[in-house]
Amino acid sequence: MPTIFTRIIEGDIPGRIIWRDDTCVAMVDIRPLNTGHVLVIPLAEVDRWTDLSAETAAHCTVVAHAVGQAQMTVFAPARIGLMIAGFEVPHTHLHVVPIDHMGHLDFTGADPDVPASHLDVVADQLRGALRSDGHTAVV
Repeated sequence: MPTIFTRIIEGDIPGRIIWRDDTCVAMVDIRPLNTGHVLVIPLAEVDRWTDLSAETAAHCTVVAHAVGQAQMTVFAPARIGLMIAGFEVPHTHLHVVPIDHMGHLDFTGADPDVPASHLDVVADQLRGALRSDGHTAVV
């Protein structure tokens, strides 16, 4: 059975995808740890990131870096946190999170009630910043 991420990637479930290339997608997290939280997800449905090919893992990190730069532009946080946990969904995903303190990386602080309209605005802002940075994989 495909993971929820695969179902979003394939268009079976809606998602706010901001980046799509031949290796991965990046989408706005619907339960953000902080405003602007994005997931970078390889197209290949691989549970543990250490089981990804080195090339796919490296590519996802490059995309996370581009997303992080866009997040800095849009949200001006103190830092961009990058985390791979992998317990929520058995499909590798990198959390790219604008942070002002370590508490912004605590999953108990995830917000399950963010209005869809706010998530849409975040996605549009990040797409704009990624395009301004010259990225062509923005959707």
